Amino acid sequence: MTYLPEVVSRDEWLRARKELLTQEKEATRARDRLNAARRRLPMVRVEKPYVFEGPDGEVGLLELFEGRPQLVVHHFMWTFDIDADGTEHPRETGCPSCSSAADQLGNLRQLHVRGTSLAAVTRAPYPQLAAFRARMGWSFPWYSSAGGDFNYDFHATVDERVTPVQVFHRSEAELAEAGTPWSEGMRGDWPGISAFLRVGDEVFHTYSTFGRGIEEFHNGYPHLDLTALGRQEAWEEPKGRAVPLGLQVGGPALRLPDEYL
Repeated sequence: MTYLPEVVSRDEWLRARKELLTQEKEATRARDRLNAARRRLPMVRVEKPYVFEGPDGEVGLLELFEGRPQLVVHHFMWTFDIDADGTEHPRETGCPSCSSAADQLGNLRQLHVRGTSLAAVTRAPYPQLAAFRARMGWSFPWYSSAGGDFNYDFHATVDERVTPVQVFHRSEAELAEAGTPWSEGMRGDWPGISAFLRVGDEVFHTYSTFGRGIEEFHNGYPHLDLTALGRQEAWEEPKGRAVPLGLQVGGPALRLPDEYL
């Protein structure tokens, strides 16, 4: 570990802290504007009768709201073994990076009192989800979308053989134009979050995000960003502040939550 912060007096620290506070206030105001713009997005009526499997059998999308007006869905990736002919076989464990996010989903009371439910949805069969949930000690609602179109329609599973490609809201042509052309190696599940609104018995899709749009739910990032050593990832500034741990999403040291020593 090198290049630690400069050691100064308390008065010098306070002056520097006030300078940073100005930037933080600017970021807060920018975030407020962004959130307002997000709330102004139009919405799309969900007309397809999606079916999910949960602890009480099959339910529809409306049941995931648990009677509340809003629903946040975590698109939880699973791990599959894939035969040469493309046949998928679900493993017994979920994606380590999605598991790191799920491990931080604690008591949902603060969402519930604001009229919002949260559930994870995964393309693997429900028995695998239930067993893994029990192993991890998680309590949030978790449903299987196996055999249905939900994952494909909301681009949490991308497969050009099933539906037109859309990755991070970009079509296959737009991906090529951006210099990240679609390839078979990109086929499969993608982590993301979608939001829905219920008006009576009608359900509307209001928002989805992927990539860094969901990073605040991973690895304790909001707390780590407040610290001197930060996330301890290779891209962070100032360079040389901390040894990269390889614990970033998709990193070589990322494990399932109960596998850390």
